[in-house]
Amino acid sequence: MDYHLKPIAKTCTATGREFAPGAACHSALVELNGKLVRFDFSEEGWNGPPDGTIGFWQSIVPEPTETAVKPLDADALMRYFEQLCEDANPAQDKFRYVVALLLLQKRRLKLEGSRHDGDIEFLELLGSRGEGTFEVRDQHLTDDEIGQLQQALNAHLATEWS
Repeated sequence: MDYHLKPIAKTCTATGREFAPGAACHSALVELNGKLVRFDFSEEGWNGPPDGTIGFWQSIVPEPTETAVKPLDADALMRYFEQLCEDANPAQDKFRYVVALLLLQKRRLKLEGSRHDGDIEFLELLGSRGEGTFEVRDQHLTDDEIGQLQQALNAHLATEWS
């Protein structure tokens, strides 16, 4: 049977004081009204396990984690895509392709079709709000390459948009 417990609380159950990263934390799992509830105590607030405790343990309050990556704003991403298309820098072809895939996924671009120029395939895309017709060369990237480019794109956009 799996149990899903909340992470360490921000404050001590007994004192109400905020936990500091690196401090000791005593936790107790108590059954209340048929549900398992976790209580966290600081060193000062710990007087042993409360009544009804099923289990208890001690841990260290972790350092705060970085905030999760915010989802990309589709409109801002669309403006960036339009800028990439206007610049038409061949060095940015892979980025332009990955941004186009993200915009397709977010339904901000629609695939109108494709065309071939010899062995080269181009995706024909149309903005969901009537923005131009865009041609993006299919880069035939692997999933790993797309993932790496997405990470680089996220890092680039985080610095540019912050």
